[in-house]
Amino acid sequence: MRKLALAVDGETLKREGAPGTHPEFDRLIRTIWRLRQPDGCPWDKVQTHESITKNMVEEAYEAVETIAQGDMAHLREELGDVLEQVVLHSQIAQDSGEFDIDDVCRELNEKLVRRHPHVFGDPAAAGAVDSAGQVLDIWDKVKKEEREGGDGVQAGLLDSVPLSLPALMQCQKISKRAAKAGFEWESVADVWDQVQSERAEFEAEERGSAKAAEEFGDILFALVNVARWEGIDAEEALAASNRKFRRRWAAMEEIARSEGFALDDQSTERLNELWRQVKQGE
Repeated sequence: MRKLALAVDGETLKREGAPGTHPEFDRLIRTIWRLRQPDGCPWDKVQTHESITKNMVEEAYEAVETIAQGDMAHLREELGDVLEQVVLHSQIAQDSGEFDIDDVCRELNEKLVRRHPHVFGDPAAAGAVDSAGQVLDIWDKVKKEEREGGDGVQAGLLDSVPLSLPALMQCQKISKRAAKAGFEWESVADVWDQVQSERAEFEAEERGSAKAAEEFGDILFALVNVARWEGIDAEEALAASNRKFRRRWAAMEEIARSEGFALDDQSTERLNELWRQVKQGE
């Protein structure tokens, strides 16, 4: 794969407009390296993979938020913060003799070449792939081959779904993989029936019990499958609903400020009236 990746890069470099060197990236690598030197930053010097784990998650979510807002200036900044985490983790690994940023880039490049045989493989095969759906099928096939490895031991279907993913995103990946393996309903109506069945099981449990919480989780899992059948990204749909609620609540707060009253002093009926007013005004 290393030889193929090098050959692919050699061909790509011949194309007009192909990216060349990136001196700013090298400067960034040196800056992070300098911060970790004995006379560097006291904070950076003591960081470990574990100590900055949450930073990686937070920076990624902040970048996603700027995309949702269409704020390209801040997206540039937030992508830099994400990149800082990648480079810092790589420097920590290099300091421990584990790997460096070149290893990260090399492995990623080889994986991208491996997972795009329709681009970097047989030209005839490339012409036969003309839709994003076909590309995803190829991607899944290559990933399956990677999971099986070369030792004859097949990894579990769900082993590579990170447990650290947010529950909703994790659920989507789990249900998608199970469906591709044939564990699937015959129609979306059947999935809705499953939602109703899970609701009945939830309502049969004692309120506030651990079993009730478990059954409620099953309702959410079934609803995620409804979203998959309808071609809806459940994570994005819920995020959009969150943003809508926040926007409407902020509008209610603005009304309260302009009219000189506090929302938390209002009755439920009054709050619902304000909600309807804001909703109708959108």
